[in-house]
This record gives sequence, C-alpha cells and structure tokens, in this order.
Amino acid sequence: MPVVGITGGIASGKSTFSRELLRRLPADFFDADACARELLATDGEIRSRVAQALNIELVSGDQGLFRAEIRDLVFSDPRKREALEAILHPEIGGRWMRDAGKRKGGAEWLYVDIPLLFETGAESYFDEIVVVGCTKSTQVERLQENRGLSGEIAQKIIATQLDLGLKINKADHLIWNESNLRILEGQTALLVGWLKERYG
Repeated sequence: MPVVGITGGIASGKSTFSRELLRRLPADFFDADACARELLATDGEIRSRVAQALNIELVSGDQGLFRAEIRDLVFSDPRKREALEAILHPEIGGRWMRDAGKRKGGAEWLYVDIPLLFETGAESYFDEIVVVGCTKSTQVERLQENRGLSGEIAQKIIATQLDLGLKINKADHLIWNESNLRILEGQTALLVGWLKERYG
C-alpha cells in the first residue's frame, strides 16, 4: 500500500485535509510539524542546541514563548532559520523515513504531512504526493486571523517556502482549499476514490 506525502504552503489547510483523508481512508499518520513541536517541548538536548544556535535564553516551562521567539527569529534571519533546520530536520526526517521504509510494498497505508517535502528533496520516499493549496492572500488572512500573526511575519513565512506553482507541478494531486469545508470534503472524496481504485 502507498506512502502518501501531504504538503503545501503554510495555512493552506493541510491539517484539515489530513483529518478528512484519515476519516475516509484510515491509515497511520505522521505530522512533521507536530514532531517539531514535540521535540522542542520534551527533548532537553534539542532545546539546548536550538537555544545555543539561535542565541536565545532557554526558559523552562514556557513553551509558547520559546516557540514564538524562535519563529520571530528564524523568519527574520535566513541564517538562523538554516541553523534551526539543521538541528530539527535530521531528527524529524529520521522518524518518518523509518516508517516509510517499513511500509514500502507492504499492506499498510502511511500518510506523512511534511510542509517542506520538496524543499528537502524527499520525493522518492512517496508513492503519491498531494499538494494542498490556496491563494497567497488567503494564506496571509488565515495566519492573521487564526494564528494572530502580523501581516509582515505572515509574508516572511510564506516567502521562505517554495513557490506554490512549482509544488503543484511536482505533485501527483492537487487539493485547492480556497472555499469552504464542503468543497474540501468533496475533493477529498474524489481523491480517496482514486486511491482505492489505484491501490485496492
């Protein structure tokens, strides 16, 4: 059964799509963003390395402040973003790549939600790649309304990611999440039907 990669721009609706996909076609699921949050919250060595690399104070017990400070720094300074990625990406990648390797050619499905799938050159690990997309203005609006970010920070985050058009050209499937949940559900149902027919 396939290993399905799910990617797209920030605030494009990957998490909503993933929940709907799992509801319609249950499988094991790996969320790269959730793994990053877990590492920063629970792994003392990772937290110390990140704090040292970014030159910030490590305050125990205040995870929200720590993550917010990291976000503001890495999206304002490309060198610090690269330093953070150099610490987190090998840890995160090692986890889902082991899972993907076990399932290649097996009977179990695996979905991997990985925002930087193409940026990290991970295409070869997946049988199918789904891009969830929307317009840039919708991304900014969602980041401001749902995450409380400023328009400036939202634009900086979007600018660090690979152009959506390039992601769409590289993907096998596109979910266009510019409308409401009902439209997203309909697109997901069509994709699930295709996956079942293709892989049984």
